[in-house]
Amino acid sequence: MQGACALVVISADQPDRVVGARMNAPLVVGLGRGEVFVSSDITALIPYTKRIALIGEGEIVTATPDGITVQQLDGTAVEARVVTVDWEAEQAQKNGFPHFLLKEIYEQPEAVRHALRGRVDDLGMIVLPELGMSDDKLANVHEVVLVACGSAWYAAMVAGYAIEHLAKVRCKVEAASEFRYGEALVDEHSLVVAVSQSGETADTLAAVRQARAAGAQVIAITNVVGSALSLEADGSLYMQAGPEISVAGTKTFMTQMVCGLLLALRLGDARGTLDIAEHQRVVAELQALPALLTRTLELEPMLVDLGQRFAHAQSALYIGRGINFPIAMEGALKLKEISYVHAEGYAAGELKHGPIALLEPNVPVIAIATRSATLPKMVSNVQEVHSRDAPVIALITEGEDPFDAGFATPIPVPACSEVLSPLVNVVPLQLFAYHVAVQRGCDVDQPRNLAKSVTVE
Repeated sequence: MQGACALVVISADQPDRVVGARMNAPLVVGLGRGEVFVSSDITALIPYTKRIALIGEGEIVTATPDGITVQQLDGTAVEARVVTVDWEAEQAQKNGFPHFLLKEIYEQPEAVRHALRGRVDDLGMIVLPELGMSDDKLANVHEVVLVACGSAWYAAMVAGYAIEHLAKVRCKVEAASEFRYGEALVDEHSLVVAVSQSGETADTLAAVRQARAAGAQVIAITNVVGSALSLEADGSLYMQAGPEISVAGTKTFMTQMVCGLLLALRLGDARGTLDIAEHQRVVAELQALPALLTRTLELEPMLVDLGQRFAHAQSALYIGRGINFPIAMEGALKLKEISYVHAEGYAAGELKHGPIALLEPNVPVIAIATRSATLPKMVSNVQEVHSRDAPVIALITEGEDPFDAGFATPIPVPACSEVLSPLVNVVPLQLFAYHVAVQRGCDVDQPRNLAKSVTVE
Protein backbone atom coordinates (compact mmCIF):
# COMPACT_ATOMS: atom_id res chain seq x y z
CA MET A 1 0.00 0.00 0.00
CA GLN A 2 1.10 3.57 -0.66
CA GLY A 3 0.17 6.87 0.97
CA ALA A 4 -0.93 7.51 4.53
CA CYS A 5 -2.94 4.99 6.50
CA ALA A 6 -3.44 3.47 9.92
CA LEU A 7 -5.10 0.06 9.79
CA VAL A 8 -6.74 -2.10 12.43
CA VAL A 9 -7.65 -5.63 11.37
CA ILE A 10 -9.70 -8.33 13.10
CA SER A 11 -10.46 -11.88 12.03
CA ALA A 12 -13.43 -14.08 12.87
CA ASP A 13 -10.98 -17.00 13.14
CA GLN A 14 -8.95 -15.25 15.87
CA PRO A 15 -11.42 -13.17 17.89
CA ASP A 16 -8.95 -12.70 20.76
CA ARG A 17 -6.51 -10.52 18.82
CA VAL A 18 -6.36 -7.23 16.95
CA VAL A 19 -3.60 -6.33 14.50
CA GLY A 20 -2.72 -2.69 13.78
CA ALA A 21 -0.25 -1.05 11.40
CA ARG A 22 0.76 2.53 10.73
CA MET A 23 2.21 4.31 7.73
CA ASN A 24 2.34 8.13 7.85
CA ALA A 25 -0.72 8.23 10.13
CA PRO A 26 -1.06 8.04 13.92
CA LEU A 27 -1.63 4.79 15.81
CA VAL A 28 -1.22 4.25 19.56
CA VAL A 29 -1.98 1.37 21.93
CA GLY A 30 -3.34 1.67 25.45
CA LEU A 31 -2.26 -0.98 27.94
CA GLY A 32 -4.90 -1.66 30.59
CA ARG A 33 -5.33 -4.46 33.10
CA GLY A 34 -6.29 -7.55 31.12
CA GLU A 35 -7.31 -5.35 28.19
CA VAL A 36 -5.67 -3.53 25.32
CA PHE A 37 -6.96 -0.56 23.31
CA VAL A 38 -5.93 0.56 19.81
CA SER A 39 -6.61 4.15 18.76
CA SER A 40 -5.48 6.97 16.51
CA ASP A 41 -5.30 9.39 19.44
CA ILE A 42 -4.09 9.24 23.05
CA THR A 43 -7.04 11.41 24.15
CA ALA A 44 -9.49 8.57 23.48
CA LEU A 45 -7.52 6.24 25.77
CA ILE A 46 -7.04 8.31 28.92
CA PRO A 47 -10.41 7.37 30.50
CA TYR A 48 -9.16 3.76 30.49
CA THR A 49 -5.37 3.82 30.88
CA LYS A 50 -2.38 6.13 31.00
CA ARG A 51 0.15 3.51 29.87
CA ILE A 52 0.61 4.05 26.14
CA ALA A 53 2.68 1.99 23.71
CA LEU A 54 4.10 4.08 20.87
CA ILE A 55 3.95 2.47 17.43
CA GLY A 56 6.58 3.70 14.98
CA GLU A 57 6.43 4.27 11.24
CA GLY A 58 6.07 1.02 9.31
CA GLU A 59 5.49 -1.05 12.44
CA ILE A 60 2.81 -3.66 13.11
CA VAL A 61 1.33 -4.37 16.54
CA THR A 62 -0.51 -7.52 17.54
CA ALA A 63 -2.71 -7.02 20.59
CA THR A 64 -4.32 -9.68 22.79
CA PRO A 65 -5.84 -9.35 26.29
CA ASP A 66 -2.47 -10.48 27.67
CA GLY A 67 -0.35 -7.81 25.99
CA ILE A 68 1.20 -6.78 22.69
CA THR A 69 4.01 -7.65 20.32
CA VAL A 70 5.49 -5.23 17.81
CA GLN A 71 7.37 -5.95 14.59
CA GLN A 72 8.55 -4.21 11.47
CA LEU A 73 7.06 -4.91 8.06
CA ASP A 74 9.78 -7.48 7.36
CA GLY A 75 8.92 -9.39 10.53
CA THR A 76 11.82 -8.15 12.68
CA ALA A 77 10.74 -7.96 16.33
CA VAL A 78 10.71 -4.51 17.95
CA GLU A 79 10.64 -3.75 21.67
CA ALA A 80 7.52 -1.76 22.47
CA ARG A 81 8.18 1.79 23.71
CA VAL A 82 5.80 2.36 26.62
CA VAL A 83 5.24 5.78 28.20
CA THR A 84 2.93 7.01 30.94
CA VAL A 85 0.98 10.16 30.06
CA ASP A 86 0.04 12.72 32.71
CA TRP A 87 -3.25 13.80 31.15
CA GLU A 88 -6.37 13.46 33.29
CA ALA A 89 -9.67 12.03 32.06
CA GLU A 90 -11.45 15.20 33.25
CA GLN A 91 -9.43 17.23 30.76
CA ALA A 92 -11.27 15.50 27.92
CA GLN A 93 -14.68 16.54 29.34
CA LYS A 94 -16.46 19.90 29.02
CA ASN A 95 -16.75 20.40 32.79
CA GLY A 96 -19.76 22.72 32.55
CA PHE A 97 -18.58 24.75 29.55
CA PRO A 98 -20.95 24.87 26.56
CA HIS A 99 -18.14 23.94 24.16
CA PHE A 100 -14.67 22.42 24.35
CA LEU A 101 -13.33 25.49 22.53
CA LEU A 102 -14.38 27.90 25.29
CA LYS A 103 -13.10 25.51 27.97
CA GLU A 104 -9.73 25.29 26.24
CA ILE A 105 -9.50 29.08 25.89
CA TYR A 106 -9.97 29.26 29.67
CA GLU A 107 -7.38 26.52 30.23
CA GLN A 108 -4.63 28.65 28.70
CA PRO A 109 -3.24 30.08 31.98
CA GLU A 110 -2.77 26.54 33.30
CA ALA A 111 -1.37 25.38 29.96
CA VAL A 112 1.34 28.04 30.20
CA ARG A 113 2.22 26.86 33.71
CA HIS A 114 2.58 23.31 32.40
CA ALA A 115 4.69 24.46 29.44
CA LEU A 116 7.13 26.12 31.88
CA ARG A 117 7.21 23.18 34.28
CA GLY A 118 10.71 21.79 34.79
CA ARG A 119 12.27 24.30 32.40
CA VAL A 120 13.32 27.13 34.75
CA ASP A 121 16.28 26.58 37.06
CA ASP A 122 16.91 28.10 40.48
CA LEU A 123 18.67 31.08 38.89
CA GLY A 124 15.69 31.95 36.71
CA MET A 125 17.35 30.64 33.53
CA ILE A 126 15.80 28.38 30.89
CA VAL A 127 17.09 24.80 30.75
CA LEU A 128 16.02 22.50 27.91
CA PRO A 129 17.94 19.20 28.18
CA GLU A 130 15.34 17.55 25.94
CA LEU A 131 16.84 19.37 22.96
CA GLY A 132 19.85 17.07 23.15
CA MET A 133 22.14 19.93 22.05
CA SER A 134 25.11 21.30 23.98
CA ASP A 135 25.94 24.99 24.29
CA ASP A 136 28.72 24.54 21.74
CA LYS A 137 26.34 22.98 19.25
CA LEU A 138 23.75 25.71 19.74
CA ALA A 139 26.42 28.40 19.49
CA ASN A 140 27.49 27.03 16.10
CA VAL A 141 24.02 27.33 14.60
CA HIS A 142 24.27 29.75 11.65
CA GLU A 143 20.54 29.99 10.97
CA VAL A 144 17.22 28.79 12.35
CA VAL A 145 14.53 27.63 9.94
CA LEU A 146 11.01 27.12 11.31
CA VAL A 147 8.49 25.02 9.38
CA ALA A 148 4.83 24.53 10.24
CA CYS A 149 1.28 24.65 8.86
CA GLY A 150 -1.88 26.54 9.81
CA SER A 151 -1.97 28.09 13.29
CA ALA A 152 1.39 26.46 14.04
CA TRP A 153 2.86 28.48 11.16
CA TYR A 154 1.75 31.72 12.82
CA ALA A 155 3.11 30.54 16.18
CA ALA A 156 6.39 29.81 14.39
CA MET A 157 6.41 33.38 13.05
CA VAL A 158 6.12 34.70 16.60
CA ALA A 159 8.99 32.40 17.58
CA GLY A 160 11.01 33.68 14.63
CA TYR A 161 10.67 37.29 15.79
CA ALA A 162 11.68 36.25 19.33
CA ILE A 163 14.69 34.24 18.14
CA GLU A 164 16.04 37.12 16.07
CA HIS A 165 15.40 39.61 18.89
CA LEU A 166 16.80 37.54 21.77
CA ALA A 167 19.34 35.21 20.13
CA LYS A 168 20.49 37.51 17.31
CA VAL A 169 20.60 34.68 14.77
CA ARG A 170 19.23 34.77 11.23
CA CYS A 171 15.80 33.15 11.19
CA LYS A 172 13.49 32.04 8.39
CA VAL A 173 9.90 30.90 8.81
CA GLU A 174 8.25 28.95 6.02
CA ALA A 175 5.03 27.04 5.45
CA ALA A 176 6.05 23.38 5.53
CA SER A 177 3.99 22.73 2.41
CA GLU A 178 6.20 25.24 0.56
CA PHE A 179 9.50 24.24 2.15
CA ARG A 180 9.19 20.63 1.04
CA TYR A 181 8.91 21.61 -2.62
CA GLY A 182 11.58 24.31 -2.57
CA GLU A 183 15.35 24.11 -2.76
CA ALA A 184 15.62 23.55 1.02
CA LEU A 185 18.98 25.30 1.32
CA VAL A 186 19.80 23.99 4.79
CA ASP A 187 22.93 22.17 5.94
CA GLU A 188 24.74 20.91 9.03
CA HIS A 189 24.90 24.48 10.39
CA SER A 190 21.12 24.90 10.22
CA LEU A 191 18.70 24.28 13.06
CA VAL A 192 15.29 23.32 11.69
CA VAL A 193 12.41 23.72 14.15
CA ALA A 194 9.25 21.87 13.16
CA VAL A 195 6.05 22.97 14.92
CA SER A 196 2.96 20.73 14.92
CA GLN A 197 0.26 20.26 17.56
CA SER A 198 -0.37 16.62 16.63
CA GLY A 199 3.11 15.75 15.44
CA GLU A 200 1.48 13.98 12.51
CA THR A 201 1.08 16.84 10.01
CA ALA A 202 2.04 15.32 6.66
CA ASP A 203 3.66 18.41 5.11
CA THR A 204 5.65 19.14 8.26
CA LEU A 205 6.91 15.56 8.47
CA ALA A 206 7.97 15.68 4.82
CA ALA A 207 9.82 18.96 5.44
CA VAL A 208 11.64 17.39 8.41
CA ARG A 209 12.75 14.40 6.37
CA GLN A 210 14.03 16.71 3.67
CA ALA A 211 15.93 18.83 6.22
CA ARG A 212 17.49 15.78 7.88
CA ALA A 213 18.60 14.44 4.50
CA ALA A 214 20.42 17.76 3.97
CA GLY A 215 22.27 17.33 7.28
CA ALA A 216 20.31 19.81 9.43
CA GLN A 217 19.62 19.31 13.11
CA VAL A 218 15.86 19.05 13.77
CA ILE A 219 13.93 20.08 16.87
CA ALA A 220 10.22 19.25 17.18
CA ILE A 221 7.72 21.41 19.06
CA THR A 222 4.68 19.17 19.52
CA ASN A 223 2.02 18.24 22.06
CA VAL A 224 1.97 14.49 21.49
CA VAL A 225 4.54 12.17 23.00
CA GLY A 226 5.41 9.41 20.55
CA SER A 227 4.04 11.24 17.52
CA ALA A 228 5.80 10.66 14.21
CA LEU A 229 7.43 14.09 14.44
CA SER A 230 8.82 13.45 17.93
CA LEU A 231 10.25 10.11 16.79
CA GLU A 232 11.98 11.58 13.74
CA ALA A 233 13.41 14.74 15.33
CA ASP A 234 16.79 14.93 17.06
CA GLY A 235 15.11 16.49 20.08
CA SER A 236 11.55 17.31 21.12
CA LEU A 237 10.22 20.30 23.04
CA TYR A 238 6.84 19.09 24.26
CA MET A 239 4.18 21.75 24.71
CA GLN A 240 2.69 19.95 27.75
CA ALA A 241 -0.70 21.53 27.02
CA GLY A 242 -2.80 18.46 27.79
CA PRO A 243 -5.54 17.18 25.45
CA GLU A 244 -7.23 19.63 23.08
CA ILE A 245 -10.55 18.37 21.75
CA SER A 246 -11.81 21.31 19.70
CA VAL A 247 -10.50 21.30 16.14
CA ALA A 248 -9.49 24.97 16.29
CA GLY A 249 -6.27 25.26 18.29
CA THR A 250 -6.18 27.72 21.18
CA LYS A 251 -4.19 26.48 24.16
CA THR A 252 -1.88 24.55 21.83
CA PHE A 253 -1.27 27.75 19.85
CA MET A 254 -0.48 29.47 23.14
CA THR A 255 2.00 26.80 24.25
CA GLN A 256 3.62 26.68 20.81
CA MET A 257 4.44 30.37 21.27
CA VAL A 258 5.70 29.73 24.80
CA CYS A 259 7.98 26.93 23.58
CA GLY A 260 9.24 29.20 20.81
CA LEU A 261 10.15 31.83 23.42
CA LEU A 262 11.88 29.20 25.57
CA LEU A 263 13.94 28.14 22.57
CA ALA A 264 14.80 31.77 21.81
CA LEU A 265 16.01 32.29 25.39
CA ARG A 266 18.03 29.07 25.34
CA LEU A 267 19.66 30.02 22.04
CA GLY A 268 20.44 33.52 23.31
CA ASP A 269 22.05 32.06 26.41
CA ALA A 270 24.17 29.51 24.50
CA ARG A 271 25.28 32.07 21.92
CA GLY A 272 26.11 34.73 24.52
CA THR A 273 23.89 37.27 22.76
CA LEU A 274 21.43 37.72 25.61
CA ASP A 275 22.37 39.48 28.82
CA ILE A 276 21.73 37.27 31.87
CA ALA A 277 19.67 39.96 33.60
CA GLU A 278 17.48 40.35 30.50
CA HIS A 279 17.12 36.56 30.26
CA GLN A 280 15.94 36.41 33.88
CA ARG A 281 13.60 39.36 33.36
CA VAL A 282 11.85 37.68 30.40
CA VAL A 283 11.61 34.40 32.33
CA ALA A 284 10.07 36.18 35.32
CA GLU A 285 7.54 37.80 32.99
CA LEU A 286 6.75 34.40 31.48
CA GLN A 287 6.14 33.02 34.96
CA ALA A 288 3.74 35.90 35.63
CA LEU A 289 1.94 35.36 32.33
CA PRO A 290 -0.79 32.97 33.66
CA ALA A 291 -2.05 35.75 35.95
CA LEU A 292 -2.13 38.20 33.03
CA LEU A 293 -4.06 35.69 30.91
CA THR A 294 -6.57 35.17 33.71
CA ARG A 295 -7.15 38.94 33.84
CA THR A 296 -7.48 39.03 30.05
CA LEU A 297 -10.19 36.35 30.17
CA GLU A 298 -12.24 38.74 32.32
CA LEU A 299 -12.81 40.73 29.12
CA GLU A 300 -15.22 38.07 27.86
CA PRO A 301 -18.44 40.09 28.50
CA MET A 302 -17.07 42.82 26.22
CA LEU A 303 -16.33 40.20 23.54
CA VAL A 304 -19.85 38.76 23.88
CA ASP A 305 -21.26 42.19 23.00
CA LEU A 306 -18.88 42.62 20.06
CA GLY A 307 -19.71 39.11 18.84
CA GLN A 308 -23.40 40.01 18.78
CA ARG A 309 -22.68 43.32 17.05
CA PHE A 310 -20.61 41.86 14.23
CA ALA A 311 -22.11 38.38 13.88
CA HIS A 312 -23.61 39.23 10.51
CA ALA A 313 -20.53 40.81 8.96
CA GLN A 314 -19.53 39.15 5.70
CA SER A 315 -15.87 40.10 5.90
CA ALA A 316 -13.34 41.37 8.45
CA LEU A 317 -9.79 42.70 8.37
CA TYR A 318 -7.15 42.16 11.07
CA ILE A 319 -4.01 44.30 11.19
CA GLY A 320 -0.85 44.11 13.28
CA ARG A 321 2.82 45.05 13.16
CA GLY A 322 6.06 43.32 14.06
CA ILE A 323 5.69 40.36 16.37
CA ASN A 324 1.91 40.94 16.42
CA PHE A 325 1.50 40.66 12.65
CA PRO A 326 1.21 36.84 12.95
CA ILE A 327 -1.40 37.36 15.70
CA ALA A 328 -3.49 39.38 13.24
CA MET A 329 -3.32 36.42 10.85
CA GLU A 330 -4.17 33.96 13.62
CA GLY A 331 -7.15 36.08 14.71
CA ALA A 332 -8.42 36.12 11.13
CA LEU A 333 -7.89 32.37 10.81
CA LYS A 334 -9.90 31.68 13.97
CA LEU A 335 -12.81 33.74 12.64
CA LYS A 336 -12.68 31.90 9.31
CA GLU A 337 -12.37 28.47 10.88
CA ILE A 338 -15.26 28.55 13.32
CA SER A 339 -17.68 31.24 12.10
CA TYR A 340 -17.17 30.91 8.31
CA VAL A 341 -16.80 34.70 8.03
CA HIS A 342 -14.23 35.75 5.46
CA ALA A 343 -11.32 37.42 7.23
CA GLU A 344 -7.75 38.37 6.36
CA GLY A 345 -4.77 39.31 8.49
CA TYR A 346 -2.36 41.94 7.17
CA ALA A 347 0.75 43.80 8.20
CA ALA A 348 -0.73 47.22 8.99
CA GLY A 349 1.80 49.01 6.80
CA GLU A 350 0.40 47.14 3.80
CA LEU A 351 -3.08 48.66 4.11
CA LYS A 352 -2.45 51.34 1.49
CA HIS A 353 -1.06 48.71 -0.90
CA GLY A 354 -4.41 47.19 -1.75
CA PRO A 355 -6.51 46.01 1.23
CA ILE A 356 -7.78 49.52 1.98
CA ALA A 357 -10.00 49.17 -1.11
CA LEU A 358 -12.12 46.68 0.88
CA LEU A 359 -13.02 49.12 3.64
CA GLU A 360 -16.60 50.24 4.09
CA PRO A 361 -19.05 50.60 7.00
CA ASN A 362 -19.91 46.88 7.16
CA VAL A 363 -16.29 45.63 7.22
CA PRO A 364 -14.93 45.65 10.80
CA VAL A 365 -11.19 46.15 11.24
CA ILE A 366 -9.54 44.58 14.29
CA ALA A 367 -6.30 46.42 15.06
CA ILE A 368 -3.61 45.24 17.47
CA ALA A 369 -2.53 48.58 18.95
CA THR A 370 -0.92 47.58 22.24
CA ARG A 371 2.33 49.07 23.55
CA SER A 372 5.11 48.60 20.98
CA ALA A 373 7.94 50.38 19.20
CA THR A 374 5.68 50.92 16.18
CA LEU A 375 2.54 52.07 18.02
CA PRO A 376 2.59 55.60 16.48
CA LYS A 377 2.63 54.00 13.03
CA MET A 378 -0.29 51.75 13.98
CA VAL A 379 -2.28 54.78 15.16
CA SER A 380 -1.72 56.37 11.77
CA ASN A 381 -2.88 53.18 10.04
CA VAL A 382 -6.06 53.09 12.13
CA GLN A 383 -6.77 56.73 11.30
CA GLU A 384 -6.73 55.72 7.62
CA VAL A 385 -9.30 53.04 8.43
CA HIS A 386 -11.49 55.43 10.39
CA SER A 387 -11.51 57.95 7.54
CA ARG A 388 -13.04 55.23 5.31
CA ASP A 389 -15.94 54.80 7.80
CA ALA A 390 -15.00 51.20 8.65
CA PRO A 391 -15.71 50.27 12.29
CA VAL A 392 -12.54 49.72 14.34
CA ILE A 393 -11.99 47.33 17.25
CA ALA A 394 -8.61 48.10 18.82
CA LEU A 395 -6.64 46.05 21.29
CA ILE A 396 -4.89 48.60 23.51
CA THR A 397 -2.75 48.45 26.64
CA GLU A 398 -4.64 49.22 29.85
CA GLY A 399 -4.50 52.91 30.66
CA GLU A 400 -2.76 53.81 27.39
CA ASP A 401 -5.53 54.49 24.88
CA PRO A 402 -3.73 56.12 21.92
CA PHE A 403 -6.95 57.03 20.10
CA ASP A 404 -9.36 59.93 20.47
CA ALA A 405 -12.55 59.20 22.40
CA GLY A 406 -15.02 57.39 20.19
CA PHE A 407 -12.40 56.84 17.51
CA ALA A 408 -12.35 53.06 18.02
CA THR A 409 -13.95 50.45 20.26
CA PRO A 410 -11.13 49.74 22.72
CA ILE A 411 -10.34 46.36 24.27
CA PRO A 412 -7.84 47.08 27.09
CA VAL A 413 -5.46 44.20 27.81
CA PRO A 414 -2.91 43.93 30.64
CA ALA A 415 0.48 45.56 30.02
CA CYS A 416 3.49 43.40 29.20
CA SER A 417 6.70 43.65 27.18
CA GLU A 418 6.38 43.62 23.41
CA VAL A 419 8.04 40.21 22.99
CA LEU A 420 5.35 38.60 25.19
CA SER A 421 2.43 40.70 23.91
CA PRO A 422 1.27 38.12 21.30
CA LEU A 423 0.43 35.69 24.11
CA VAL A 424 -1.90 38.22 25.76
CA ASN A 425 -3.30 39.74 22.57
CA VAL A 426 -4.44 36.48 21.03
CA VAL A 427 -6.93 35.74 23.83
CA PRO A 428 -9.50 38.49 23.01
CA LEU A 429 -9.28 37.49 19.34
CA GLN A 430 -10.09 33.88 20.26
CA LEU A 431 -13.06 35.00 22.36
CA PHE A 432 -14.29 37.32 19.60
CA ALA A 433 -14.21 34.52 17.01
CA TYR A 434 -15.95 32.16 19.44
CA HIS A 435 -18.84 34.52 20.20
CA VAL A 436 -19.33 35.46 16.55
CA ALA A 437 -19.54 31.74 15.74
CA VAL A 438 -22.00 31.07 18.58
CA GLN A 439 -24.21 33.93 17.42
CA ARG A 440 -24.17 32.49 13.89
CA GLY A 441 -25.18 29.03 15.16
CA CYS A 442 -21.97 27.32 13.99
CA ASP A 443 -20.51 24.09 15.33
CA VAL A 444 -17.52 25.68 17.04
CA ASP A 445 -15.88 22.43 18.14
CA GLN A 446 -16.09 20.61 14.81
CA PRO A 447 -16.15 23.17 11.98
CA ARG A 448 -17.08 21.91 8.54
CA ASN A 449 -14.35 20.48 6.30
CA LEU A 450 -11.68 20.63 9.03
CA ALA A 451 -9.79 17.92 10.94
CA LYS A 452 -7.73 18.13 14.13
CA SER A 453 -4.75 16.39 12.57
CA VAL A 454 -3.97 16.95 8.88
CA THR A 455 -2.24 13.74 7.86
CA VAL A 456 -2.51 14.27 4.08
CA GLU A 457 -1.21 16.99 1.76
